[in-house]
Amino acid sequence: MPNALVYNKPMVMAEIGCNHMGNFEIAKELLSLAKRSGCDYAKFQKRHPKEVLSREQYDAPHPVPHNSYGKTYGEHREYLEFTVEQHRELKAFCDSIQLGYSCSVWDVTSAREIVSLNPRLIKVGSPSNLHWEMMRILRDEYVGDVHISTGMTTKAEIDRIVEFWETDSGRAKERLVLYNCTSGYPVPPEDVCLLELRELHEKYSHRVQTIGFSGHHNGIAIDIAAYTLGATWNERHFTKDRTWKGTDHAASLEPGGMAKLCRDLAVTWKCMRLKETEILPIESEQRKKLKWGCY
Repeated sequence: MPNALVYNKPMVMAEIGCNHMGNFEIAKELLSLAKRSGCDYAKFQKRHPKEVLSREQYDAPHPVPHNSYGKTYGEHREYLEFTVEQHRELKAFCDSIQLGYSCSVWDVTSAREIVSLNPRLIKVGSPSNLHWEMMRILRDEYVGDVHISTGMTTKAEIDRIVEFWETDSGRAKERLVLYNCTSGYPVPPEDVCLLELRELHEKYSHRVQTIGFSGHHNGIAIDIAAYTLGATWNERHFTKDRTWKGTDHAASLEPGGMAKLCRDLAVTWKCMRLKETEILPIESEQRKKLKWGCY
């Protein structure tokens, strides 16, 4: 059956994003903390604000002024950006501690810059998954895996995304990972809508490499449920201190929470199996002692 659930080793991606607050040393510290917590990958973001934002958006004030790092939203975004050379150094640091490096790209220029680093995977966030010019670069000028979130995306749009990756150099079955996601910060449990994972799995698991879950909720219970519904990849925002300045910290896990998530996912993976025998060896002795009619 093409749609039967297969429980692969869970993969955890720490979404650092802009939680480094524009400080390169904090970014490296967060990478070390992600590795120590048990994560497989850590991810940043790359955008060119003047390419992504309209003039009006660039010059407007930040919608949450106390989280802003500039007088305008554009200046705020510029402050949080690292150069491609800094990303190259972050990738090298990841390599040195055996942590996977990845980055979400938001525009054509950023896509080409991150492709030049040749990471194993590049992420496309929910806001950018209909940016066809950018996606064409990732499809045709890059050979690694591409992970795409589907927050604030209609079912028809998801169909178009998968079809796009099934054409030309896309090789969706080998390269594409599709993430269930609700775009909110943080997301209340009733809006996580985990059963959407079931639909993604039924419709696309035989057409893409695998399915993932990108969570913006609080706590870690939901992530375990996501894994049991078929999400091999689990992405969570990550910070050292949830009280730090910035929009994403409140929906992030600190190192203690991330370590528990990695631990619990690993344990869940071990238990997702059928009995090899009707009576397991661990049960045999108990059966002799406790089972009516067997002692």
